[in-house]
Amino acid sequence: MTIKIETTSVQQAIESRHSIRKYIQQPIDREDLINIFELARLSPSAWNLQPWRFHVIINEDLKQKLEDAAYGQKQVTSAPAVIVVTSDMEDVLANLSETVHPNLSEARKEEEVANLSAFFNGMSVEERGQWGLTQTNIAFGILMIAVQGMGYASNPMLGFDQDKVIELLNLPSHVKFAGILPIGRPDGEGYPHHRFDLNKIVTFH
Repeated sequence: MTIKIETTSVQQAIESRHSIRKYIQQPIDREDLINIFELARLSPSAWNLQPWRFHVIINEDLKQKLEDAAYGQKQVTSAPAVIVVTSDMEDVLANLSETVHPNLSEARKEEEVANLSAFFNGMSVEERGQWGLTQTNIAFGILMIAVQGMGYASNPMLGFDQDKVIELLNLPSHVKFAGILPIGRPDGEGYPHHRFDLNKIVTFH
């Protein structure tokens, strides 16, 4: 799918992104949402397993319940859309053939599925879940940059009752959460960046 929209550069999107907790009360165009996910789905993952799943909450009643599950954090209902990002390795494992590149020969496809099945069946559900979450976190980061590049703002959240969200969205109990991401047009500016100096976080070997 070709995306023909005006977007900021990657550098601009990264430099301009701030966590925003109050949003203009204006619905997000559905095409913009689709374009955001078209970008986020290009995220890389080991063995191309793509364990991320995006649940988009736009219903006002459901957002109110989600806010309650997020301990009353008002950005959930302020945002016109809220994305719940989960990882589902059990779904991946049940459909491994979908992740294998279609250009491979049938024999090679079968070999890939067998190898991956053996590898992940050697793990517990919890271990697989944690493995998938590391991959989904990559997509979560790219999702935030895609949102910013499309002219929207966001606020990554991990403060919520996961069991309540599982129940609210009728999700399988094994899913892992990368986070919740309210998105919309910002109503105000976020705080200036406060980040460590490169000398603290970068070591050349």
